[in-house]
This record gives sequence, C-alpha cells and structure tokens, in this order.
Amino acid sequence: MVPILSLWLPILLSAVAVFVISSIIHMMLTYHRSDFGKIPREDEVMESLRKFDIPPGEYVIPCAGSAKEMSSPEYVEKTTKGPVAFVTFMPPGPPTMGKSLVQWFLYSVLVGVFAAYVTGRAFGPGTEYLTIFRFSGTTAFACYTLALLQNSIWYKRKWSTTLKSTFDGLLYGLGTGGVFGWLWPA
Repeated sequence: MVPILSLWLPILLSAVAVFVISSIIHMMLTYHRSDFGKIPREDEVMESLRKFDIPPGEYVIPCAGSAKEMSSPEYVEKTTKGPVAFVTFMPPGPPTMGKSLVQWFLYSVLVGVFAAYVTGRAFGPGTEYLTIFRFSGTTAFACYTLALLQNSIWYKRKWSTTLKSTFDGLLYGLGTGGVFGWLWPA
C-alpha cells in the first residue's frame, strides 16, 4: 500500500499532462468542431429569446412538473407539436476561459487523487511500471468518461460527440497512467 500523500507529485503532474493533452485536442485538432450545430435562423431565434431575459441555467421545453403531468393530454400535445429541447443558457457576454480552465485543472487533480487512492490501495512501492500504468490509467479513464454516456442516453446528445469525448478520456487515462507508472515509488 502507498499512502496518497506520497503520490502528490504524480497527482499534480498527471493533471498537467491531461491539461496539455486537452489543450492540444481542443486547440490544434479539429474533431470536436462538429459537436454543436448552428440553429436555423440563429439571429431571429436569439432576438426572440432575448426579450424573455432567461437567467443562466438548464431548462427543458416543454417542462412537466411531475410524472402525472407527463401523461396529461396538454403535455403530450406540446411534445407532439414540438419543439422539444434541453437547453443551457449562459450569462451574456464574450466567452471567458480562465475560470473554466482553472476548474478543468482542479477536476484533473481530483481524478488524479482517485487514481492515486485506488492504485495506492492495490499496490505497494516497487510495483512494475505496466501494472501501475494499467491500474491508474483505467481508473482515470473511468473517471473522465463513464458519466458522459448518460448525456446521450437521457439528454439525446449526439453519440458521436460522446464517443469523441470518450476517446479524449482514453488519452487522458493514458497520460495519467504514464505519469503514475513513471513516478511510482520504488
């Protein structure tokens, strides 16, 4: 067994590795550019929504307040007529990346903590590189990807988008596993 505090260096460096990998994916590679499409008549839709001053948050339309309401003729008619949508509204203004990048790094540190905890409980010092790589990398892969599937199941996110993000998670897991294998205590 390896105490989690003695794994602070692989935790932090794996977060840095994931940060670099994700930066390369999103700034240099183009396969995520098709994740979101442009809504038809965007300017008109934006103008019509603007007057409602909808606060930032997640919404569903139409929205049923209860399971009973979901079976009401009025709700069924609304869903039949459409549109049906899950929508996220963000604050207006130019996108700022600073806060999101800090949160992404902290999330990557948290994943590293879980990888360190699970791997550190399973193996002791001196365990061979490949064993640590597989165990910590698989743990990180699970942390980065498994929850993404429910977005396609329940919220109808395109499966192609989920699969691309799952591939990203595989790369993050490989990066995490590589760092943990490299820096595992002797």
